Amino acid sequence: MPSADDFFARPITTSVGQPLRVAVYSRIAEGIRDEVFPLGSALPRETELGAALGVSRTVVREALMLLEEDGLIVTRRGVGRFVAEDIPRVGLEELRPFEQALAGQDGVVTVRPIEFVMQSSTDFTSAHLALDAEANTWFRESILERDGEPVAIVQEHLPAGRYLSDISPALSASLQDAATDQATLLAALTQRCGPVFGGGVCQITAGVVGATRGKLLDLDPGDPVLILTQVAAVDGTPAYLAKCIVSARVGQLSIVQASSL
Repeated sequence: MPSADDFFARPITTSVGQPLRVAVYSRIAEGIRDEVFPLGSALPRETELGAALGVSRTVVREALMLLEEDGLIVTRRGVGRFVAEDIPRVGLEELRPFEQALAGQDGVVTVRPIEFVMQSSTDFTSAHLALDAEANTWFRESILERDGEPVAIVQEHLPAGRYLSDISPALSASLQDAATDQATLLAALTQRCGPVFGGGVCQITAGVVGATRGKLLDLDPGDPVLILTQVAAVDGTPAYLAKCIVSARVGQLSIVQASSL
């Protein structure tokens, strides 16, 4: 769990086109979920938050308004703002390992790696990772199981060789050991290297599982699945690509939406 000093020491960053109030919203929401601000506790005053985060009181006030709209904080008139006693469960809106996205549901989620190899780049990996046609990539495939029942396949790709070491020496040095963990590569690399990945993009489409993937998930080839394609960057350079094939056994997946108004 990060300390308050560590939490406030990191500068606020925004992606292209993102309002500053939304970046502050995301930072405070992160602090709530990481228990820097425990459930039910009083938040610092607007002026204190603004000074600590290096933004104006107006930006803080707008971010707090969004947090209250989304049920993360409550205002007690004449007393102050407090973290809610119970907050919405994070879904797919944050860049995080898929096993963590499933962890809040009933049952124990485990990761069973089945393959880790170097492959030639394909149109899929070249397009999403901005690689040359002659580049190689690392491929890691894992089965996610809940109480021993397969519920998803996670296929992860990272650039190989200098393509990765030029982006992040830390990721390159840690990859081989991370691939031996009973976790997705995203989880294992984050554990070893810290939060090196910046914001990501997750595309969601519907499809059918097919014969090969159906065998892994114990499904018929024509059974429906959700396909999540996720790309994450390091300092703006794409460095991680994952395709998650999700069985209907997973149940509900949530996306907690923040107002940008």
